Amino acid sequence: MALTYKYEITGVKTKDEVVDSTTNPSAVVQTYWKLTGTDAEGNSGTFSGATPFTTTNMPAGSTFVPFAQLTEAMVIGWVQAVVDGNPGYKQHIDQQIQKQIDEKIRPVTEAQMPWAPAPTTPPAP
Repeated sequence: MALTYKYEITGVKTKDEVVDSTTNPSAVVQTYWKLTGTDAEGNSGTFSGATPFTTTNMPAGSTFVPFAQLTEAMVIGWVQAVVDGNPGYKQHIDQQIQKQIDEKIRPVTEAQMPWAPAPTTPPAP
């Protein structure tokens, strides 16, 4: 079943990082995020994750963006690239979201064992 996804950044940590004797102030070094997957019937599940970053291994050709100029969409793009770039991790996330959806559709319930004695009702006082 295909899911529609929505990322949300729930927190970040920053620190000043020095790369090639240039200081990148308040560089994002840790992100906390939530991914919600929704199926065609509107059932959804969420996965919360954390992804570290460093400016020391930024992709070639990219430039440092000052913290005050970041947008949630930019940071989501970073996280999404990491998640989508690791097929095993993406599969794990999909499975966890699908498990939540399945449990909502077909909930697991506690059942009385057929061989157990019937529950007794205590006598009224």
